[in-house]
This record gives sequence, structure tokens and C-alpha cells, in this order.
Amino acid sequence: MIDRQHELPIASQARLLNISRATVYYLPRPVSPTDLAVMRHMDELHLKYPFMGARQLSRQLLREAGIHAGRLHVRTLMIRMGMEALCPQPGTSQRQPGHKIYPYLLRHVSVTRANQVWALDTTYIPMAKGFVYLTAVVDVASRRVLTHKTATTLEACHAVEILEQAMACFGLPEIVNTDQGSQFTASDFTAAVLDRGCKFSMDGRGAWRDNVFVERLWRSVKYERVYLKAYDSVAAARADIADYFVWYNMNRPHSNLRDETPEQTYLNLLPRLAQAA
Repeated sequence: MIDRQHELPIASQARLLNISRATVYYLPRPVSPTDLAVMRHMDELHLKYPFMGARQLSRQLLREAGIHAGRLHVRTLMIRMGMEALCPQPGTSQRQPGHKIYPYLLRHVSVTRANQVWALDTTYIPMAKGFVYLTAVVDVASRRVLTHKTATTLEACHAVEILEQAMACFGLPEIVNTDQGSQFTASDFTAAVLDRGCKFSMDGRGAWRDNVFVERLWRSVKYERVYLKAYDSVAAARADIADYFVWYNMNRPHSNLRDETPEQTYLNLLPRLAQAA
């Protein structure tokens, strides 16, 4: 939109476009190796201590890894990673303008059927240089990963894409459950859920139990695959994580599923008519 060769000054172009002049001159910088190392440790700590906020993480980084990182710097990195402490947050009644928050619908609901409830979530994935975000659609009853995507941004379009893929391949769920992340409260995503007649459920702020099944999946994929690797490219991360989920669905027994795999359980929990069709 900005033409640097135009006779009209850049400041005037920015004013006409109603954008900040600072954003025009800003050149994005890659995350430093030091910050990447801190973010990797923060991710591991968040899996072990999901209740820790910036202050506690700062102290724990020093205690466990000898890393000096101030609270404000840790908070900046948490925002970049899409990480939030699972505890009540200040200003929870303030919502982003235009983004509606939906009530949590799964309290006291027994999830016993495949495609009864799908859960979506996004997590940070470290690489040798840089990081990516992993978003997945999980069938809650069977723990089967229906679809997933590894992307470089937290935009809503990625969540919409994998949700629509899952619906095309597996049918429509009764309820779609997410957290209150901006990619899930965006109008494009809410429309993808509600326009198909599905109910939309959102976790409460800081209510870790509401999405515990997906949080458990993140722990598995990170400790069983991601932390054992140092992905040197986004393509390598995508391929390896996709390979892990094939193994996870087809070959990894789950103790809470009577040692069956998610794939076996998903097929067993499908309604009879759906299986016959």
C-alpha cells in the first residue's frame, strides 16, 4: 500500500491510509537465539506448572535453568508464544470489541460418543531457529486427532481450515469447544461453527479442566516427539508432527481408553448407522 518511490511523502501516505507512520518504517527482526532458548525453557515449565504467570516463571527460570529474565520480558515472550497462566486473570470481564465469548457447555455433560464433542486448541512448538504454532481438532470421547495444522502465525484462518477439513472428512460434531484465544473468537471461526448448526462452547478463563484432554495431548506430542528433535525448518516440523499423529492415532495405546488406540476407540464409539453407511 505504501509506495516508497511516490512523490507523496511516506508520512502523508500513512496518514491517508490511517495507519501509524511507525509501522511503515518498522522492519521486523527475528527472535534472538537467547530469547529462543528462554522460550524453550518457558514452554517446558508451562507444561509442568501451567498455573505460573510471568512473575513465577521468571523466578523458576532462574531457579531451574539459571536464566535471568525479568518479569516484563517473560510476559512479552508469553504473549508472543500465545501462552497464558491457567488461573484467574485481571479484567476477565473485558472482552475484545467485536469478539463474542460463548458459555462453557460441557459442565456435567457425559461425553460418550464419537463426534459428540470436538475440542480445538493451539500450542507453541520450538524449533532449532524460530518457532511455529500447532493447532489440532480432537474428538474428546476417543482422543483421536482428526485434523491438525502447523503454521507460522496464530491467525483464525488456520483454525477455520482444519475445522472445515474435519467436518468434510468426519461429519458434523454436536459441540465444538475451544479456549478464548483470538483465533477462536474471530468472526470467521465462529461462523464456521454456528453456520453448520453446531453448538459453540468456550472454556472459562483460567479453567484448565475445561480443555484438559487437549492439554494432555500437547504434553504427549512435545515430550514424545518435539523435545527430542531440533527442527531446522517449518517443513521438517510439519512432516514430523504429522508422522507423530499418525502413530498416535493408530498405534499408541491410551490408558484411559482401556489400552485401545484413539483410532480403535473412535470407530467403536461411532453410532451404528454411521458405521454401516
